[in-house]
Amino acid sequence: MTNNPSDNAKPDAAPFESRIDLSGVEKLVNEIRSELGKIIVGQHRMVDLLIAALLADGHVLIEGVPGVAKTLTTKLLAQTISADFSRIQFTPDLMPADVIGTSVFNPKTTDFEFKEGPIFSNIVLIDEINRSPAKTQAALFEVMEERQITVDGETYFMEPPFMVVATQNPIEHEGTYRLPEAQLDRFLFRIDVPYPSLDEEVEILSGSYERKNKLDISTLEKVISSEEISKQRDVTASIHVEPELMKYIAEVIQNTRNSSSVSIGASPRASVFVMKAAQAWAAMNGRDFITPEDVKEVINPVLRHRITLTPEKEMEGMKPDQVIQMILEKVEVPR
Repeated sequence: MTNNPSDNAKPDAAPFESRIDLSGVEKLVNEIRSELGKIIVGQHRMVDLLIAALLADGHVLIEGVPGVAKTLTTKLLAQTISADFSRIQFTPDLMPADVIGTSVFNPKTTDFEFKEGPIFSNIVLIDEINRSPAKTQAALFEVMEERQITVDGETYFMEPPFMVVATQNPIEHEGTYRLPEAQLDRFLFRIDVPYPSLDEEVEILSGSYERKNKLDISTLEKVISSEEISKQRDVTASIHVEPELMKYIAEVIQNTRNSSSVSIGASPRASVFVMKAAQAWAAMNGRDFITPEDVKEVINPVLRHRITLTPEKEMEGMKPDQVIQMILEKVEVPR
């Protein structure tokens, strides 16, 4: 997390005062962290990025090996919000209608009625999104981008807040279907979840022992309402962005398209998402303006799934995060 500018201020400098009331954002962040911390050990980065995505009105793709609390964290996040939650387990035989719904004939009215699928919710967890084929993945295109579903010429709108959190296992390839670039581009973040440290793993064991190996997520309180989320999203969107920082973000994105290590660079949507994510990160840190540090904090999870490395760099074992850091070093930071 970045520091408040007042942390490095001179002794005689006036204390920093926000021009936007960020108390609601602070309350939301602290209460969600507190509730999730009752069960989740460590994984602070994942939790903070999920909160940032919630504030920035974005979707999240979580990648990690099995057993690192990807699904559990999402379920707990939904448990802290007074909103609808649904979970969809993607499998090879799942059809688009199983996700978005279908029209069913009603003999009483002699007409077809639309029956909503599980995507009609506020927080939607899609477990193992790469387990279903392209036609089922494509069912998410419209709803993730436009927050609406079109079936038989009728359009149905999602109730806000609407957020998709998808998980996938990066080491298993048999029986999986790679997400196309158009699908990946709809996710604000791709969060890579690491293994816990030794101390964290001991704490996980201790907590499980104390709970007698039982986990009751209903013990978490619903601390945030849907209305409050919508309100704090508006506050987050009001975070000030200087023209110099807009240019800085654009230059970083432009450099992904010109880098010799990248075959496919980031799209203009990536620029917008970097700015939105930086606004959320600044708000979470109690500032009504973004800094270059905010951009650097969110740049990797925003871009790592949006750039494609050249085959040569992939053979060398280079990762997207390394290329992004190389690009950041080349771009002059505004002062």
